[in-house]
Amino acid sequence: MNRITLPSRPTTRARRARRLGAVAVAVLAGGVAAVALSGCSVRDSICGNGEYPVMTIGGTGSQCVKNGEEVPEGYTRYPEGKVPRKVDDKWDVYWRSHTVDKDGAVVEVPEGE
Repeated sequence: MNRITLPSRPTTRARRARRLGAVAVAVLAGGVAAVALSGCSVRDSICGNGEYPVMTIGGTGSQCVKNGEEVPEGYTRYPEGKVPRKVDDKWDVYWRSHTVDKDGAVVEVPEGE
């Protein structure tokens, strides 16, 4: 007599592992979607909340100043529209080789300074 072999059902352990894998994928996908939809960036901000960046006059140094406080001596605000917001953004990279001189003109910094 011929026996008919039915497909075997996965073991409880295999079903549980498959379910956990699906949950892990869903959680990961949800996390990626949340970051993308929130507008968050992986890059760090130049300054924290409640602060604004200033640059050294004639150099490439910078620091953050609390909102409402005056710009420290030897520093100046970045020109309007050219303020770095995130590490390695367009303006952060630009100001690594440029500065504002004592007369307020944007100038290129000699290499090595």
